[in-house]
Amino acid sequence: MAKRRTVSNPLALAVLAELTIAPMHPYEMGRRLREQGKDRNIKYNRSSLYMVVEQLRKAGFVAERETVRDTQRPERTVYALTGAGRTELDDWMRELVAEPQHEYPAFGVALSLLAALPIEESAELLGRRLTALDERIDAGRAQLHEAAGSGLHPMFVIEEEYALALLTAERRYTEHLIGQLGDPEFGRTLEEFLRRTE
Repeated sequence: MAKRRTVSNPLALAVLAELTIAPMHPYEMGRRLREQGKDRNIKYNRSSLYMVVEQLRKAGFVAERETVRDTQRPERTVYALTGAGRTELDDWMRELVAEPQHEYPAFGVALSLLAALPIEESAELLGRRLTALDERIDAGRAQLHEAAGSGLHPMFVIEEEYALALLTAERRYTEHLIGQLGDPEFGRTLEEFLRRTE
């Protein structure tokens, strides 16, 4: 079972991880997260980043190290990871890696309610999804190929490999579901079931 976290936003985990490299100010953290492509997996904007840093400070996981100012930018506070922050990062990462969590993906919601649409329309919409999945799979493969060609260590693109594996599995399932929906027997038995439950 997932532990209740003082600060549970995934962005907080990314901030803690960034601060293992060196103390930095939130603007620098945001720049690094974007450069590393972490914004594809963690939703945030500038204000949410500053808010999370403040929550981590209040929780004692990060501490103000210094305030810097150069002539071209406003004053910026540099934060460092505390011992408690390092412990929280390690504990949280171990939990996320080792323990499967129940997630609520939007496609799962749509599938749970698919009977609300006519079978023919569902099949047509799933066909569109299949096309979109193919485009994403191709883009993911290209991105991984480019990363391999640039000499980037595979450890730094494992989230992209995972995303590609999920897309590939979803594509297989979607293709299978389209086949089911196209089977006249499937439609007939669904109609019979719906009549019995009315």
